Amino acid sequence: MNAAAEGRDGLLTETPDQFGAYPKLTREQIEVLKRHGRKRPTSEGAVLFREGEPFGEFLVVLAGLVEVVHDYEGPDERTVAVHGPGRFLGELGLLEGQAAFYSAIVREPGEVLAVPVDRLRAIVGGDPVVGDLILRAYLGRRALLIGLGAGFRILGSCYSPDTRRLREFAARNRLPHRWIDLERDKDAEELLRRFGVRPEETPVVIWKGEVLRNPGNAELARVIGLPAPSPEVTQCDVLVIGAGPAGLATSVYGASDGLVTVTVDGIAAGGQAGTSSRIENYLGFPSGISGAELIERSVLQAHKFGARLTIPAEATGLEACDGHYVVAFADGTTIETSTVVLALGARFRRLRVPGIERFEGSCVYYAATLHEAHMCRTDPIAVVGGGNSAGQGVLFLSRYVPHTHLIVRGGDLNQDMSRYLVDQVERNPKITVLVNSEVIETRGDGVLETLVVRNNVSGEVHEIQGRALFVFIGAAPPTDWVKDVIALDDEGFVLTGPDAQARAEAGEWAPLGRAPMLLETTRPGVFAVGDVRSGSVKRVASAAGEGAIAVRLVHEHQAQEGNLVRTVVSGVEYRLVPGQQPGAGPSSQ
Repeated sequence: MNAAAEGRDGLLTETPDQFGAYPKLTREQIEVLKRHGRKRPTSEGAVLFREGEPFGEFLVVLAGLVEVVHDYEGPDERTVAVHGPGRFLGELGLLEGQAAFYSAIVREPGEVLAVPVDRLRAIVGGDPVVGDLILRAYLGRRALLIGLGAGFRILGSCYSPDTRRLREFAARNRLPHRWIDLERDKDAEELLRRFGVRPEETPVVIWKGEVLRNPGNAELARVIGLPAPSPEVTQCDVLVIGAGPAGLATSVYGASDGLVTVTVDGIAAGGQAGTSSRIENYLGFPSGISGAELIERSVLQAHKFGARLTIPAEATGLEACDGHYVVAFADGTTIETSTVVLALGARFRRLRVPGIERFEGSCVYYAATLHEAHMCRTDPIAVVGGGNSAGQGVLFLSRYVPHTHLIVRGGDLNQDMSRYLVDQVERNPKITVLVNSEVIETRGDGVLETLVVRNNVSGEVHEIQGRALFVFIGAAPPTDWVKDVIALDDEGFVLTGPDAQARAEAGEWAPLGRAPMLLETTRPGVFAVGDVRSGSVKRVASAAGEGAIAVRLVHEHQAQEGNLVRTVVSGVEYRLVPGQQPGAGPSSQ
């Protein structure tokens, strides 16, 4: 991500567009944008936006030259890119309301076109050509920033649970950052002295000269500019808990139907899908799409229709009250809602192996994104798992590392992995597949060095080199907080529809007084969608489909209960009454 620059005293030249992150707008596309903004002159040395401050506008360079700089006027100052006429500035944070992760300085005077951010969001959502160009460029720039190690710094020990928490939060939200390990990084001690931080006060987050001592996820989110809980939003028609594909689909369809829709997530938008390097079996994307790109598009679509997304917001309690529900959150706030859609997804199961705790967060990972890949470029690695997540992960990582072992407990990859992935894995010369195998020990002095692997058929034990271990062995539902409110199956997944009815008829739960709807739980008006639902297919496409179905069922529930709910479809306001079809009249998809 280095600009083609010859130094501050030399001649700056425009950064080549090698990765699709720095495209030029056509004259016709600039004319479209001119209808939404205004032109203004620029002077040499002017700062168009500054690192750590919110983006005010979307800027297109019409004339002149603009340098994008990380840590402007700081000790780590470096050029990120140089843009000339036809290029546009900014990255993904501009669309999502985050602070800028770099500064933009005018190096040659000229002219820019300034478009308000809210107008840009409407363009991205409504103009498929211009919107796709901008979104793809912004996604590419975010990935490059993460690889560069731009953004804030996390100083902490690889053995610290809070360090792992902060790193996971940053990685799951795709936030540019750099981790400085107190155990091994030679810069760590100097930074601690510079900022007056004692080792026992770590982990700390450093950004813009500000030091946050062991911040909670909510505090870090506030500094970065992630959407914060809003005190004025205390009631809604639909509260969606979880922002993976199922939750975001519910948000899009609920908000587009005019329902007051609030979506919350305790960690990040995207769920497990957001950490997937490539999804190749999702309808409409024949060449595949990364999980990050699919989620960013879904978030923008939800915003377009007026859904409110809040991250992080951890739900801790669900209580029925006078025909509606009250959901409590870890920060002490509550939201009242007519209906609840549980889209909690499932959390990665941790590998239970002696000694592995020493390496979690530093050498053992439960996601395979560009961030982890860049940390393993020169080292052999291993992947544990036999499902689609493991297949997608090992194929993605093989593009960056010299060699990887895929360790599978079963005897046949076809048992749990889609055939298209099996074919690619078996053809890849950089992947060695070990079937009927499991890791029984991890070894290393400070860092992971070798894995002890046992063949569970022959009993043979041997060591393989592995400086990093990626684990994809299934997931468990995060449903402890609702286990006393709704019926769960033996593994903790939420029972819905006929399964919920059977549990109620068995006398374990109070009956609804009617048959539960397809995705309805043992509580009327509480639905479950996606991976958290017992018996779900555990695929991105099915999760999104269930989210769409859930909105229709929300309408039916509210009509059956006799609630008068304001619903707007295609600009026309309706009031639903029992027996009325949701969206009757103008087209409702």
